[in-house]
Formats: sequence, C-alpha cells, structure tokens
Amino acid sequence: MDALNKAMRIDMLPHGIKVTGIHPGMVETEFSIVRYKGDEERAKNVYKGLQPLTAEDIAETIYWAASRPAHVNISDVIITPTVQANATNTIRK
Repeated sequence: MDALNKAMRIDMLPHGIKVTGIHPGMVETEFSIVRYKGDEERAKNVYKGLQPLTAEDIAETIYWAASRPAHVNISDVIITPTVQANATNTIRK
C-alpha cells in the first residue's frame, strides 16, 4: 500500500488532490465475525483482554485528516490501540 500511496501522491500533485494513507491496528468491527464464518464467540476472543480501536476512532481520524486546510496534507497515519506495539505484540489483561 505504501508504494501505491506514494505513486498516487505524485500522480495527483498537479491536480491539487490530497492522498492520505490511514493504517489502523486492531479495530473491532464485524470483520472478525466474517473472518470466523459467523462464530461470534471466536470473533470476540480476538479482542479478549484488551481494548481495540473502534470504527468511530478510525472515522474521526479520517475526518481530521480530510478537514485540514487546503495547504496541509497528512501523508500517513499509523493508529493503534495503546496496548498494541505492532501486528504481533499486544498486552492483554
């Protein structure tokens, strides 16, 4: 995705179109239910013992990035829950 975002920034530059990459960590959405083929208990266990991000957290971030003044572009945002260091390291209670 990073290469695509960078290429789009170059392509859109002459047109004044902003390109922002939003890269979320663990976000609790219905995706886990789909991933586990409707098994809601298994889907809930993905987030057991930690507080993941919500869809609202990501929506607020997108709004914030898009609402910057015309001369400001937010190139990339990496947003994770406080308990997540990367894709494989989390702290669970």
